Amino acid sequence: MDKQTRLTIIEKASRQVGPSVFWSTIIIITSFLPVFLLTGQEGRLFSPLAWTKTFILIVDAFVAITVTPVLLSLLLKGKFKPESANPINRGLERVYAPILRWCLKWRKTTIGVNLLALLVSIPMLMSLGSEFMPPLDESSILFMPVTLPDISNAEAKRILQVQDKIIKSVPEVEQVLGKAGRASTATDNSPISMIETIIQLKPQSQWREGMTKAQIIAELDQKLQIPGVINGWTQPIINRINMLATGIRTDVGVKVYGQNLDSIAAVSEKVRNALQKVEGVKDLYIEPVTGGRYLEIQTRREELGRYGLSVDDVNSIVESALGGMTIGNTIEGRQRFSINLRLAQEYRNSLDRIRRIPIQSGTAGTVPLSAVADVRFVDGPPMIASENAQLRGAVLFNVRDRDLGSTVQEAINTINQQVTGMPNGYHLEWSGQWENQLRANQTLKIIIPLVLLIIFLILYFSFKSFKEALLNLITIPFALVGGVFIVYFYGINLSVAVAVGFIALFGMAVETGMLMVVYLNEAMNELVALKGNSSQTISKQDIREYVFQGAAKRLRPKIMTVSVSLFGLIPILWATGVGTDVMLPIVLPLIGGVFSSSIHILLVTPVVFEMTKEYELKKHGKLEIYDVKH
Repeated sequence: MDKQTRLTIIEKASRQVGPSVFWSTIIIITSFLPVFLLTGQEGRLFSPLAWTKTFILIVDAFVAITVTPVLLSLLLKGKFKPESANPINRGLERVYAPILRWCLKWRKTTIGVNLLALLVSIPMLMSLGSEFMPPLDESSILFMPVTLPDISNAEAKRILQVQDKIIKSVPEVEQVLGKAGRASTATDNSPISMIETIIQLKPQSQWREGMTKAQIIAELDQKLQIPGVINGWTQPIINRINMLATGIRTDVGVKVYGQNLDSIAAVSEKVRNALQKVEGVKDLYIEPVTGGRYLEIQTRREELGRYGLSVDDVNSIVESALGGMTIGNTIEGRQRFSINLRLAQEYRNSLDRIRRIPIQSGTAGTVPLSAVADVRFVDGPPMIASENAQLRGAVLFNVRDRDLGSTVQEAINTINQQVTGMPNGYHLEWSGQWENQLRANQTLKIIIPLVLLIIFLILYFSFKSFKEALLNLITIPFALVGGVFIVYFYGINLSVAVAVGFIALFGMAVETGMLMVVYLNEAMNELVALKGNSSQTISKQDIREYVFQGAAKRLRPKIMTVSVSLFGLIPILWATGVGTDVMLPIVLPLIGGVFSSSIHILLVTPVVFEMTKEYELKKHGKLEIYDVKH
């Protein structure tokens, strides 16, 4: 074969499949663009993936129609061999050809089986649990116990040390570090009653046989049952994200809004009692809005007048004796320190000693503080939280051993039934991961129809035919079948990550479908060129034979398209380490969907195409021929 003939063949082949390869790549790009509409945590997590995929595929689309033909002209040398010369291709054709002939013969059965699989997948999809994002294993644990609001510093320190000692006794624990109270920063408002303990685990290879992270948490929780302490288990990074994003330090929280702290505490108690029996609710406790202990010194004005004292005199003595009064400054290098003066600890460590603090009067000499003021402890809020100009309390809990969506939905129904008769002006609001999940679901309700619309429009402008575009688009529901099946049997909950996986699957399914339709239309062109376009010259058997040739004789490019996707994705199933928790829910729908959509495209698309052409021949007396090469 001379060079010019070779180049002519390469040009013809490139013209035939180049536009379809280009448009199928554009479909994958545009189907993924709506991922940019995601906001919040999910937007920040998936936008790098969307940007990377978009830029790579834009380059890929132009490489496919520019560089690839040039490389073919340079590298495709020697004697051309038919596809049957490839032993793998021969083996695939031996398997595929009889199956395809059976499907073309039993068309209603073939379509019925596919529809049955689609119908079976619907209840499976509905039965899947839901969550905002798959939990990312951070390889460490954050233990957040909460004790009584009026706990002393010494008791908090003792509990912290006891807990750390118990935690360190578990063989899987590498290091443990606990903190009570807040750090020296204005952004940390933790009271002394809240303890944060970071637990670093040993490498999983050093764990006891059969142990999992959930079992370690369960064992620690059982050992750390201390009276007056409510345990809470989470992870360091997600805990900080939750606290910064929603103000809730657990997975889910019920915020109670109102105008009076005592009423908020009463409503919160009702909410907690209602949630105690909901399956999946763990680490349930009320964020305390009462129970704090305050030292109150109330002056008696009639006594002040008797001793010739004023309120300012008493306040000054209390400030200097208990709080400390600044009497000067000291400078050390570039640092300046204030000098405070107050009574020694032994003179102010009990109510009796505080009552005996001396005050110099103008008429009666030195008198004790108790002579002019009442000194007592009173109850009050340990910390006051407000949002939207209203006081706020919260009932907090984590979700374990069940999906978040079902747990919160049952909790909402339970509270609606049991928590009634709230005072006017008081209301509940769900927050935490549930708040994020609702926002993400609302966005996905816009994104997924938008993806389908974009794909359909590109198919329509590519084929210039509503019917051909629809023929390609129906591969998407059957791609969903495999995705739903594999997600169901892996026990993965529906989440934003799974939704992103399905969005990516839509484009991949249409890509393979376009190749099939291109080759089927090419076969119809060959039939019309050979026998003319008339019902007088074309029989149903002719249509079937050429549909078979268009599907079976171009098996290799379709299998290659599917195989490239699978070879890139399947290794993720065996990936380990931090991050695989999020990767797996994205990849599983792609792997399952590629399998089911490939079966549909290889077996059902030729059947539907043949039925369409038979209908055209019967109704119009000729076939509608679409030029899908340019």
